[in-house]
Amino acid sequence: MIPSHQIFLWGIAPLASVIHRLLLSFCLTSLVLLSPVKALAGEGIELIDANIEASDDGYRLASSFSVELSRTLEEALMRGVPLYFTLQVQVSRPRWYWFDEVAIKSTRTFRLSYNLLTERYRASIDGNLHRNFSRLDDMLALLRRPGRWVIADANALQRDAVYNVSVQLGLDIGQLPKPIQVSAISNNEWRLSSGWSQFNYRAEGK
Repeated sequence: MIPSHQIFLWGIAPLASVIHRLLLSFCLTSLVLLSPVKALAGEGIELIDANIEASDDGYRLASSFSVELSRTLEEALMRGVPLYFTLQVQVSRPRWYWFDEVAIKSTRTFRLSYNLLTERYRASIDGNLHRNFSRLDDMLALLRRPGRWVIADANALQRDAVYNVSVQLGLDIGQLPKPIQVSAISNNEWRLSSGWSQFNYRAEGK
């Protein structure tokens, strides 16, 4: 007759094996899920700083971003596909009796491209201000620090009124070649955007 304690141990052994396999499977799955996050940690667009300044020319938006292209976007650029990025700003004032008053709504477009023959990068802002670069990182500096951009004239805002400012920089999928647009809609690597960031601004006069 088999002792009862041996029967008990034989019953536990298969259970321990199953638990071991489940833990191992969980660990492997966790590594698979976490690996892409680490690989993509340095990619994307993030707003670092933004503010509005009153000047003789009007109201200017000064901003800076962290910008890193995904491998997919960089490969597309190197194959001759131009990339369009839009910097958008909207300045509005809340009204308790109606919809918010939109005082300023402006967009600036950056076109980034690579010439396969000359092996040079080229950037343009709003269809002009063309510049050539030998390094990708130098061209991306235009996106990272877009400069002090005039977004409205000096009469656009009411002096001393407090406004809500929304800023966003992102890849414009709508300006990609049509075949790429279809795949870009469902591919997160093409969805490069800082998302909308907001801050308050009390209008000054010059």
